[in-house]
Amino acid sequence: MNLPVRIGVQLQPQHAPQYQMIRDAVLRTEDAGVDIIFNWDHFFPLTGNPDGAHFECWTMLAAWAEQTERVEFGALVTGGGYRNPDLLADMARTVDNISGGRLILGIGAGWFKRDYDAYGYEFGTAGSRLKLLAENMVRITERLKVLNPPPVRHIPILIGGGGEKKTLRLVAEYADIWHSFSDVETLRRKNAILAEHAAAVGTDAARIQRSVQWQGRDDAEKLRAEGVSLFTVGVSGPDYDLSEVVNAIEWRDEVNPTVLEGLA
Repeated sequence: MNLPVRIGVQLQPQHAPQYQMIRDAVLRTEDAGVDIIFNWDHFFPLTGNPDGAHFECWTMLAAWAEQTERVEFGALVTGGGYRNPDLLADMARTVDNISGGRLILGIGAGWFKRDYDAYGYEFGTAGSRLKLLAENMVRITERLKVLNPPPVRHIPILIGGGGEKKTLRLVAEYADIWHSFSDVETLRRKNAILAEHAAAVGTDAARIQRSVQWQGRDDAEKLRAEGVSLFTVGVSGPDYDLSEVVNAIEWRDEVNPTVLEGLA
């Protein structure tokens, strides 16, 4: 698919001692013109002071559903082992309804051991976490089908990760968006592997949107040529400096096709 470029921002919920600082960043980000606002699903900071201020993911998303008006939003990404999957589906359905149908359900296998240890989850191995994610995806998708009332729309599922045997298989089966941490050559190779998985499960890899972290204009041009349409700028507290977000938005508006009004 030749999709228009979209710009996301990940407002990392770390080092902001008052939630109002994050709320203000959400307001500024939507006003700046981004397409999607993400947070992340961790319980401690990933950079800077490891014991610094931090806020929880999904309660924050419910607040964003009320605060925002236009943008899509979600977690980049939800930790697959932190919540009962049927409950997670119900949470997603509820937040989607609060927002009028703007939630993206981002999910991954999880990797940050401190989260697991401190909150009493079994860390296991990379293999066991991916096995759990596969089991959870079945339960999440089935639960979403039977909830009353249902989601406002089909909630797009974003799967984060790049494992070529297991993660990309799950992407082929379940994802509307695939988020990877890839350079151009890696993405090109994994695109081919994803196409093989998609053929094996009877779906079309072209329907899955490609998503990466923003790495600057030069790399963005090359990644766009490989099919990436969603670029997300990471921004940390407490200041939530949006200067690079503005650069990304300006690039988006330069490369997206111009809509000609008044033509049939």
